Amino acid sequence: MPLQPTKHIWHNGKLIPWDQAQIHVMSHVIHYGSSVFEGIRCYKTEKGAAIFRLQDHMQRMLDSAKIYRMDLSYTLDQMNDAVVETVESNGVAPCYIRPIAFRGYGELGVNPLKNPIEVYIGNFAWGKYVSGDRSADICISSWNRMAPNTLPALAKAGANYMNSQLIHMEAKMNGYDEGVGLDVNGLVSEGSGENLFLVHKGQLLTSYLGSSVLAGITRASILTLARDMGIPVVEQPIPRELLYIADEVFFTGTAAEVTPIRSIDRITIKDGLAGPVTKQLAAEYFGIATGKRPDRFNWLTPVKVTVNEPVSA
Repeated sequence: MPLQPTKHIWHNGKLIPWDQAQIHVMSHVIHYGSSVFEGIRCYKTEKGAAIFRLQDHMQRMLDSAKIYRMDLSYTLDQMNDAVVETVESNGVAPCYIRPIAFRGYGELGVNPLKNPIEVYIGNFAWGKYVSGDRSADICISSWNRMAPNTLPALAKAGANYMNSQLIHMEAKMNGYDEGVGLDVNGLVSEGSGENLFLVHKGQLLTSYLGSSVLAGITRASILTLARDMGIPVVEQPIPRELLYIADEVFFTGTAAEVTPIRSIDRITIKDGLAGPVTKQLAAEYFGIATGKRPDRFNWLTPVKVTVNEPVSA
């Protein structure tokens, strides 16, 4: 859905007007993809607005920056406070939050080290990532995920998402909602912007981090919830064909949240409906995120925003 401008964007410690958040066309990031970023949700809860797993998201951003030798010059607490300041200054909730750090204007060339690091945080109203309320029809992409020791999959870096664009565009052009990339060994990796789970013979399975997957915050949340609820969990290499015979398959991600999968390569998963484990985990996830169930893992950061009605896609 189109961006809906807000009043402010946070830039290097200061709030500036949305329309002034601009960069030069010769900035390093535009030519070489030298950025790291996060995607965070702020939900409507029973007690007002709250950001979901803020500390974990911002720690991952700092980790991504460290991998790419980018000194953000801000501590974790300072980054957390900046996100809260941005959301509260704009007064928009529920919302999607996008912190980003990149190499700016200075020099061109593969060596980025003399370019300044710019840090921005914006937030805006946003709806469902996989549109509609039905389960998704997806495909296995002809594009693989990055091989280990090429681009670091554990870093949420802008450059990685060129691969994601290829996977997603191919799926859309062939009539699917989303695509799934395999890893260098032909094993299941992840969607273009989502982690993947399946239920098979009573176990909840997901690809292990060695299959070029991003260590998703929602992925970690579902793993925590499943273990807490007594659901057997296995992180392992997953062959493609196991998806076709699974009892349930679903996506997770900050944008996708928990999205059931109806079919893969036009093979219907079980009866094509969201399965009991998917429903159980989704209910617990959304229950905590929206304050309808106790925040027993301390995942919510309250913000002082008057809550508006949720945005629909």
